Amino acid sequence: MTCHLRMKEEEESVHWIKEPQPVSVSGVSRFRRWMVPALTVTVILVLIITLGATNVKTSNRLWSVEKRVSNLSNVIESLSASLQNAQETAKEVQLLHSTVEDQLTSDVKTSNRLWSVEKRVSNLSNVIESLSASLQNAQETAKEVQLLHSTVEDQLTSVSEALKQLSVIDSLSRSLTSIKCSLEQIINNSSHVEGCCPLGWDFFQTSCYLFSKTSMTWHAARDWCNGHESHLVILTTDEEWDFVTSQSRGAFYWIGLTDEREGHWEWVNQTPYVMNRRRWRPGQPDSWTGHNLGPGDEDCAHLHSDGHLNDIHCSSRLRYICQRHSQHS
Repeated sequence: MTCHLRMKEEEESVHWIKEPQPVSVSGVSRFRRWMVPALTVTVILVLIITLGATNVKTSNRLWSVEKRVSNLSNVIESLSASLQNAQETAKEVQLLHSTVEDQLTSDVKTSNRLWSVEKRVSNLSNVIESLSASLQNAQETAKEVQLLHSTVEDQLTSVSEALKQLSVIDSLSRSLTSIKCSLEQIINNSSHVEGCCPLGWDFFQTSCYLFSKTSMTWHAARDWCNGHESHLVILTTDEEWDFVTSQSRGAFYWIGLTDEREGHWEWVNQTPYVMNRRRWRPGQPDSWTGHNLGPGDEDCAHLHSDGHLNDIHCSSRLRYICQRHSQHS
């Protein structure tokens, strides 16, 4: 553009040179003649300077913009890299979160197991304390057992001595029975008597009868009679009924009659009992279950104070009648 202006100035200069000079020109004309080009040149220079300054500013602004664009590109690249790093970091955080959740779950399970173990340890401690106390009690009990064992040995020795004494007493009882029989022979002036009973037993026909003064359950009375060479009384004849009821009036006595074994009445030697209602009290036997004396109904028979039979629970405690064969001298 500057070259163009210069060429234009040269052409104008040539134009001015080629024009013919007037013959007479005034000073004002000359001033005017040089003033126009000078102003033109000045304007052109101003324009050039202005355009140059404008171009410089534009160039500076363009450079600034380019620099800002470059910076923005760098920022964008940095942000892109940061975004990629952030995405990777997010994945790592997510993985870490999952790991933490698994760890928390594992910690909860571990905590529960630890609590369970602590509880078991506490229970074991209580058990150990209990066992320790039991062991101490067992040691004390062992001492007591040892002392009791010594006492039992002493008691067994005493029982052995007592059994020896009972054997002697039984022998003496037999001797007294024999003496009693001999005395009865002398008193009766006879060489033979029909029968002879132990002391305290009553003789009738061919049997001896013991009417007890103490009370027992039916089973205990049965066992006592069996242990003394006898049995609970068995009544098969009217004569025996009359003798026994005459001796037992005024009290209750067990006899050897029960329906406990088979559900029907029989004697202790398991011979059947023939039912005879006149021997029983009215309405008996009734197998009553409201006795509150344990399981079972009234399975054992006894003689009432009026001499008639009645059924009652076998655990009741009554007197009893034993029966045995008499001895012959």
